[in-house]
Amino acid sequence: MGRTVVELFYDVVSPYSWLGFEVLCRYQHIWNIDLRFRPAFLGGIMQATGNKPPAMLPKRAEYLLKDVKRMAKYYQVPVRISGDDFKRVLGTGTLEAMRFITAIDMTQPQYVESLSREFWLRFWSQREDISQPANILAAARQAGLSSELAQKILEMTSSSAVKNRLRETTEEAIKYGAFGMPAVVAHFKGEPHLFFGSDRLELLGSVIGEKWLGPVPSPKM
Repeated sequence: MGRTVVELFYDVVSPYSWLGFEVLCRYQHIWNIDLRFRPAFLGGIMQATGNKPPAMLPKRAEYLLKDVKRMAKYYQVPVRISGDDFKRVLGTGTLEAMRFITAIDMTQPQYVESLSREFWLRFWSQREDISQPANILAAARQAGLSSELAQKILEMTSSSAVKNRLRETTEEAIKYGAFGMPAVVAHFKGEPHLFFGSDRLELLGSVIGEKWLGPVPSPKM
């Protein structure tokens, strides 16, 4: 039996995407899945579907602060969130970072996992502005790219090829039914199955016939 293709559509602006990303990275070595990273643009999905940032509703924002902190502890992912982050997210954005990850995916896909993680760490643990070229280059070097390659990739981000790829991936997520992130699409028995949110991975396992071992599974279990 072949491996189940599982696509993860994500944007590093989303802390819940980071949670889902880390758990799926752990399970890619346990479940019989072919995990594929699909960097997309959350802003494009929100605009196309009429969705709005959860923090725009005060009571939801209040709950989100508590929820992300609890989830981060349970999932063992170093997300650090405070009330000030809502304004910071709306003010800086991650479009340039997502274009950079897209360019990496097009040319050096072996770095996508480490680079995405580095951007999340900087944005959600260190509160760094990852829209700035210097910070993007620093993240790339930390993820293992040479300075020369990182600069070359940065120059690619303004190309129509990279912009079009990011737009196409975002549109593909929308066609699957995504209205937010993370959006996980499992291709099982000839059909795509969409799961929204980092708390639906146990259900994902049930649908594709894999055992859920918690958010931090042991390979020996």
